[in-house]
Amino acid sequence: MSLDKVVAVTGASSGIGEAIARELADAGCQVMLAARREEQLKSLVQELGDNVAYHLTDVTDAKQVQSMAQATIERFSKIDVLVNNAGVMPVSPLIELKIDDWNKAIDVNIRGVLHGIAAVLPHMSDRGSGQIINIGSVASIHAIPNFAVYCGTKFAVKAISESLRKETLGKVRVTTIYPGAVESELMASSNDEQTINQIASDFSDVSFISPTAISQAVRYAIAQPKEVSVNEIVVRPSNQDL
Repeated sequence: MSLDKVVAVTGASSGIGEAIARELADAGCQVMLAARREEQLKSLVQELGDNVAYHLTDVTDAKQVQSMAQATIERFSKIDVLVNNAGVMPVSPLIELKIDDWNKAIDVNIRGVLHGIAAVLPHMSDRGSGQIINIGSVASIHAIPNFAVYCGTKFAVKAISESLRKETLGKVRVTTIYPGAVESELMASSNDEQTINQIASDFSDVSFISPTAISQAVRYAIAQPKEVSVNEIVVRPSNQDL
């Protein structure tokens, strides 16, 4: 079934974001890829064809996100769906006081989501329709040692999403997807090697799932009839306990 939607995806140059871009392009959507790494974006656009474009975007900069939204409207006439996917996952015990890492996580994972909402919500409200999909985490649901700041940012995504849903009832559908252990570059945003090694050991028995498991959940949420809003989806490996 062709979805025939215009979708903007942040963090689209790799991992879950790239998988979402591929999934939606395959479903017949027109897709605007938003990320910071131009070479990866160019390559993806060349592969996926004329219904896909890109806009260099740092989600921590509200003006850049607004520019991306405007570029999407200029290219494809509208924005039906925004997927707020960009994220970082620095991990370390709080006692290590990695305040720069904390601030980066807050800037990307919380402010980035809010910047995305700010860039598209007036447009969607004026049209009386739209969908905002926020990529949270199982860390939106469970507090995990050494993930305190990451969990805090993802708990915030859950709260923002639910408040937005209630504020836009009947106009904008709001979906939050909570991935578990997924193959991605997220851990690369952490510089605490000892903690990373410990986490790798803790998750050694978990079968990390492909990013396509998340992209399929996004496609499912978008594909529902206008009167149906899928609000939350948890997608984790079948042998992951949290």
